[in-house]
Amino acid sequence: MPTTPQLSISAADARRFLVRRHLLAPPRGLPAEPESVLAVVDRLGSLQFDPLEVPGARSHDLVLHARIRGYRRAWCEQWLYGPERRLIELYNKSLNILPLSELPYHRISWERNRRHYDLTILRDQAKTVSAILERIRAEGPHSTSAFGDPAHAVDWWWAPTRAARAVMEALFVTGGLGIERREGNRRYYDLIERLVPGDLLARSEGEEDAMRHRMLSRYRAVGLLAGSGQAEIVHGTGTTPERLRRVAELVDAGLLTAAEVEGMPTTRYLLTEELTILSDARPVSAAVTFLAPLDPLVWDRRQLRGLFAFDYLWEVYVPAAKRRWGYYVLPILFGDRFVGRIEPRYERSRRGLRILGIWFEAGFEPKDEPGFVPALADAVEAYRTFVGADRVSWPRTRSGREIAAALRSLG
Repeated sequence: MPTTPQLSISAADARRFLVRRHLLAPPRGLPAEPESVLAVVDRLGSLQFDPLEVPGARSHDLVLHARIRGYRRAWCEQWLYGPERRLIELYNKSLNILPLSELPYHRISWERNRRHYDLTILRDQAKTVSAILERIRAEGPHSTSAFGDPAHAVDWWWAPTRAARAVMEALFVTGGLGIERREGNRRYYDLIERLVPGDLLARSEGEEDAMRHRMLSRYRAVGLLAGSGQAEIVHGTGTTPERLRRVAELVDAGLLTAAEVEGMPTTRYLLTEELTILSDARPVSAAVTFLAPLDPLVWDRRQLRGLFAFDYLWEVYVPAAKRRWGYYVLPILFGDRFVGRIEPRYERSRRGLRILGIWFEAGFEPKDEPGFVPALADAVEAYRTFVGADRVSWPRTRSGREIAAALRSLG
């Protein structure tokens, strides 16, 4: 059901609010310490996991690098896989990194998946299930490579795969196994009761509370979001009528506030606790950062177009011949404006950071924009250090040559 807007927000105020509440004003502004990872997850609610490391880091590490000074990927991994485990990998919108303390709200996914997989692969592959669980129970964490005949394949999510791998993934999404650690992109699974404290594992929230929490998590991530939202954002939160009802309930409970936002055709909602951030009228610092394709600030493509006049598509799954920009291109944020795109590629054999392309939005002249070139230099140097490169090379395109020359002129 629609909710009467309580606020009217200008596009400029909305842009400042979003950048500030996303901890990007300034970028890399949080202290250089592992605890800053928890601060980011607390603010955003979740980090979307993707295994690709083409630009030198995975998507969630790019999200953290953009917000934490001197970020190191080991800081996130210590909370995910270390003895003081505070984060966990679970499916929410997709495979997400979530606060471990919120597990009782996300058990609903395990329960729903059991209704399906207990009657399909976990039943059909019962011997494999028993063998995997018995071996992990006796020997500790194992990856899928430790089990099964590579030739024994079953139909699975996207394509036929080894039965053992499919079984372990089914056990993961039903709460039998958890990810104990990763080595590269290889998951090592252990019994979930060894990874989660018993009192927390025993807790479960009711279905309505769990679904409201899941809906609220989308607003925590995006910052401003419509009542129903784009399909890829609200996936797993129920039907459209259910979502609208739950949003109205969250408004009634004082957790969300409805607002009309200039440039956006439908009512948006923000966390009520973040109204103090909205009231901060100070200008956003003119710093540069590169955002991950799955950064929560860019989840809502309609909002990017309506508020920031920035049309972004992650083209990693677009056939090469149809790509407009490149394979793994990152948006460039300058203050509270999206001013262009950059495609970094880390070449491990040469320890080099190669910029395959850099493109700027129509009307944006980087050399003429006060403060932009030094801010870009800071962002490139931070990124180079982050991925562990010794050198940076620029493309021989016109924009690449001009930027390289401008950076050299800084001395």
